[in-house]
Amino acid sequence: MLKQIFITFTLFLCATFCLVAQQNDPILFTVKGTPVRVSEFKGIYTKTNQDKADFSRASLEEYLDLYVKFKLKVQKARDLYLDTVPALKTELDGYRRQLAASYLVDREVTDKLVQETHARMMQDVEISHIYLAVDKNAPAADTLKAYNRIKEIMQQIKGGKSFDAAAAEFSDDKSAKESKGYIGYVTAMLPDGFYTMENAIYNAKPGDITGPIRTNSGYHIVKVIGFRPARGEIEVSQILIRKGETPEKAAIAKTRIDSVYTALKAGGDWMKMCAAVSEDNMTKAKGGDIGFFGINRYQKGFEDAAFALKADGDISMPVETTIGWHIIKRKSAKPVASFETMKRGLSDRVKKDSRSEAAKQSIITRIQKEGKFKEFPEALNKWTATQQDSVFHTFRWKPDAAKPQTPLFSFDGQNYTLADFEDFCSRASRDRMRGKGYPVEETVSKLYKTWKDETSLRFEETQLDKKYPEFSALMREYEGGMLLFEAAKVEVWDRANTDTIGLEKFFNENLKEKFKWDERAKVSIYTLKTTDVKVIEKVRTLATKKPSADVLKKFNKKGGDMVAVMERVYEKGKNKDVDAIWKAGALTAAKSDESTKTTNFMKVEEITPPTPKKLSEAKGYAVADYQDYLEKNWVEKLRAEYKVDIDRKVFESLIKK
Repeated sequence: MLKQIFITFTLFLCATFCLVAQQNDPILFTVKGTPVRVSEFKGIYTKTNQDKADFSRASLEEYLDLYVKFKLKVQKARDLYLDTVPALKTELDGYRRQLAASYLVDREVTDKLVQETHARMMQDVEISHIYLAVDKNAPAADTLKAYNRIKEIMQQIKGGKSFDAAAAEFSDDKSAKESKGYIGYVTAMLPDGFYTMENAIYNAKPGDITGPIRTNSGYHIVKVIGFRPARGEIEVSQILIRKGETPEKAAIAKTRIDSVYTALKAGGDWMKMCAAVSEDNMTKAKGGDIGFFGINRYQKGFEDAAFALKADGDISMPVETTIGWHIIKRKSAKPVASFETMKRGLSDRVKKDSRSEAAKQSIITRIQKEGKFKEFPEALNKWTATQQDSVFHTFRWKPDAAKPQTPLFSFDGQNYTLADFEDFCSRASRDRMRGKGYPVEETVSKLYKTWKDETSLRFEETQLDKKYPEFSALMREYEGGMLLFEAAKVEVWDRANTDTIGLEKFFNENLKEKFKWDERAKVSIYTLKTTDVKVIEKVRTLATKKPSADVLKKFNKKGGDMVAVMERVYEKGKNKDVDAIWKAGALTAAKSDESTKTTNFMKVEEITPPTPKKLSEAKGYAVADYQDYLEKNWVEKLRAEYKVDIDRKVFESLIKK
């Protein structure tokens, strides 16, 4: 934990600068010939000091000294070859992958998807669709059959068949015969697995018919009818009069709702009317409040009437739904929030949605194109043909010990071989054995794609230093933080905690008078198993005259335990009851507790004047001071060991006041 905090702090100091052309970025100082440029120092200084970064001489001098010390310690760590320690290299590789993910996924995938989603949420899209059901995990033959069928339907529409007629005739949507495929308005984000449809409808124009579109549930042809500004959400209350099962009851319901509406328009109290007449038993007691909702939550007529209300407090005319008649009162409205407001929540939703994977695949395609990716499919096919289901899908399968170097694909001329793929298959044993029951070719194909995608992303990681200078800087500074931590651990922290002789000597020479006890009171705390006033007074009287041992002997005859005594030492100011009687021999007032039938009081036995603390009594503070002492000495040794050259002319150019 300490290490993580330390490195995080180091990154806070060091992670905010971008590299610029060296000819415009002079060297501020060097440590053992290693340069630190102005851009690095200015970025760190500004980030660390924030609004206090006034670039005054005093402020810059102070920070320059701090940063020189940092670079001295990192140089020492490198000279100790701490950067070759396997555990540190593993940790650094892990951080690199984590940081690379933020560049490859967060920057190129998540950030773009969040911006795209928010932009789409600003519009509602009115659509109709034709739907053929086929699950995403359906056998290939079923998927192909559905695909060919949806293509035929699309051809008929292009040939002149009306969309409505095609939806009523062909769609697997059970409501399509009546609705003619009409869905109404939808808005982003569409449900998980429908990102392809979302892309299609938001990239279309009113009147466009697009398809086939594959989603998790099947194939679709979509007609985009039009767009409107997003409705957002609205908060309403309602008064409901149910229709009943017969025309006669429906007519009575209409008459009742009209009477309620007339009464409300005449100034009737909404809360009272709702409680008296509404037949929505879930909401009538709370004024008919049904909370916030967005589009497609309720029937179209109800939704349209609610969103048509212009101001808080407005009420609608009676609105009919299949349930009955409603009068709707607007309480408040929430438009789609700003991007900054929604960014965090949308980011979480996007990461959980399969659209991230779809976008990630487009990134991988881009990486492969830029990396001059080349595949050799015949080599994979030949290898696949040699694998047996009874072995490959079990733990018995092992990579070829000969490590065949046949290339399966390459990036920038670097080959990734059959041996590399076999090693991946061995590590992915769970996914490999999960393929049991499926053809070997299918399992190999899935494993190969996963390996190819992962390798593509790893290849891109190696290019991030070139594409993003700040990535390179972050990696260098994180490594510096790790090395500094390890060097300080060896030279300062571990030594301060284990060098008992050195600590004791330092304490005796420097700290004996620094850490002192204030006045202290030695106190006896009496607990009596009684609330009898007479008994309490007898105990207190004896306690005033005699030590606690005599009191116990007197009142605990024959092994009894009516009186118990504990000894405590309190420093002045640490116990208000003792402070109030700060005098040897004084007693606090007796406090009785009737629920437990016990009584307590305290007696100050003696007062000790201020005295120095022993090392054992001040060890935590002493170790901290010893660490500071070791740190100071270490820095002095490093200054003597390594040459530091500061370009004062460059430094002077940084001063603004």
